[in-house]
Amino acid sequence: MTETRSESIWGLEGKSILVTGSNRGIGKGIALSLARAGACVGVTYSGSASGEEKAHALCKEIEALGGKAKALALNVANEDQCKAAVDAMVAEFGGLYGLVNNAGVAIDQLTLRYKSEDWDSLMDVNLKGAFILSKLALRPLMKNRDGASIVNMSSVVGQMGNAGQVPYSASKAGLIGMTKSLALEFASRKLRVNAIAPGFIDTEMTQALTDEQKAKITDEIPMSILGSVDDIANATKYLLSPLSQYVTGQVLSVNGGLYM
Repeated sequence: MTETRSESIWGLEGKSILVTGSNRGIGKGIALSLARAGACVGVTYSGSASGEEKAHALCKEIEALGGKAKALALNVANEDQCKAAVDAMVAEFGGLYGLVNNAGVAIDQLTLRYKSEDWDSLMDVNLKGAFILSKLALRPLMKNRDGASIVNMSSVVGQMGNAGQVPYSASKAGLIGMTKSLALEFASRKLRVNAIAPGFIDTEMTQALTDEQKAKITDEIPMSILGSVDDIANATKYLLSPLSQYVTGQVLSVNGGLYM
């Protein structure tokens, strides 16, 4: 890949990084950003025909930038698929340097109306899936003598809570606890584990809001704007890169001051 001087500072050239939930939004932005920095990116899709098409289209975008990518069918709640994805990354790129647990779902509802089965399906993806994939990735990650990195995508609501999002907030708070515990467990093996807690980011989900809803949200943000996908991608790239070699067990809040 031909890089600009600003991209080459990240030290991610040739590094193999698996990014879950990378078909759209924040995940897609992270995948493209890593590709520009010279990383070899694992692009995942849930298994649907449209998801597979989007994943292969993203791989072509990455290859057009001069990078390398591999499309992987992955339901993070399925342990067999998680193992297959990790094995495929190792086989394709000769190892695994980084993992971004970005896949997530939101099933929002007031607590009294919330269904137990919705709780289970949300936790399977947002929390259990991140744990299973991290567990299966540990051995190849630890083979990197110069260190490796896991980044978990939490949320500002995992820090401050939010009405109507009790299970989602709980899952994102759980990711923070998992992050800190993994960081403690594997620090001696030079494996860093950190989390990012995005605030309100300008994605397809927020673009569907009305102007009135957007105005209400931005009124609560001290910087008075929504964040961009690039804001999260750059934070992720930093935590994956050797530039953060002395950073582990931390939560990087990217929220415009919404929660301090």
